[in-house]
Amino acid sequence: MLSAQLKLINPLGLHARAASKLVDLAKTFASDIHIATSAKSVDAKSIMNILLLGAPVGTELTVTVEGDDEDQAFGLVCDLINAGFHELDQ
Repeated sequence: MLSAQLKLINPLGLHARAASKLVDLAKTFASDIHIATSAKSVDAKSIMNILLLGAPVGTELTVTVEGDDEDQAFGLVCDLINAGFHELDQ
C-alpha cells in the first residue's frame, strides 16, 4: 500500500472538472484508490463521493493506493493532483 499527503493547488479545488479527471484516471487501474480529507475517506472511482468531499484549494488530501498496479496508479494520481489537474495555466 502506498500513501501520500498532497495539497490541492488548483484555484477551484476539487470541483466537477477536476473530480472527473481524477475519476477517469482512477478507473483505468485495478488497484483500490482512496482520497481522504481530515473528515472523510472516499473511493476515487466514484465522482459523487469525490464531489461530496467538498475540498477547496488548500485542502490537504491523503491519497492511498493498494493493488497489483499500485505503483503506476499512485504515481499518476499524485502527478495529476500535484499538477493542479492541469488547470493552472488556464
